[in-house]
Amino acid sequence: MPLDVSRLPLVGGHPALDLVNTRERGAPPDGHDFLTDASALLLWSARAGLVSEEEADRVGPVWRDDPAAAHAALATVREVREGLHLVLLAAIQPDGRGPGDPVVAGAALVGLHERWAGAAARATLVLDRGDPPRVRLTYGTVPAMLVPDRVAEAALDVLRTADLTRVRRCPVAEGGCGWLFLDQSRNGSRRWCRMADCGTTAKARRLTERRRATRTGTP
Repeated sequence: MPLDVSRLPLVGGHPALDLVNTRERGAPPDGHDFLTDASALLLWSARAGLVSEEEADRVGPVWRDDPAAAHAALATVREVREGLHLVLLAAIQPDGRGPGDPVVAGAALVGLHERWAGAAARATLVLDRGDPPRVRLTYGTVPAMLVPDRVAEAALDVLRTADLTRVRRCPVAEGGCGWLFLDQSRNGSRRWCRMADCGTTAKARRLTERRRATRTGTP
């Protein structure tokens, strides 16, 4: 049985990658979606750090009073998630030989830009009177669209600021789950989303296969 979104591991190294991982990416490709409804989306957004508890408390009643707005927000987040997934797969395999199609990824980038442009149009400039003072762009000024706007901001951030050569896909062919993550190891050798989960499972399976081969005399 799939994990509840409240216990879904956050292993991506960036909220946008954790968003991609809210849908199972192993076999079959259309696996379980952890963002089952708007409530699950709001819970995950708070866990991932995209919204504060105070902001979640503001969004919840708005979505409850306007189910259409909640459904639209969920649909938008899922759209951003799938578009980002396509772009990142193409970045991982730029020669086109992997699962990412560069043509499809280009279309996805157009969609992501449109979602970000809408979020930016609802954003506002805020003066932080720190030392030194600075002006920042704050996304999520409209409660009904707060979560989708923060998601669009996160998607743009990972594409513009992350080292995409360090994005890895937990290897499905070797028993991994297909989740994406930033390899932040010193030598760039991380292969599994979680060694204690997918890595251990794959090693145990290979050991079982070797023992079976030994018993049957298979080379």
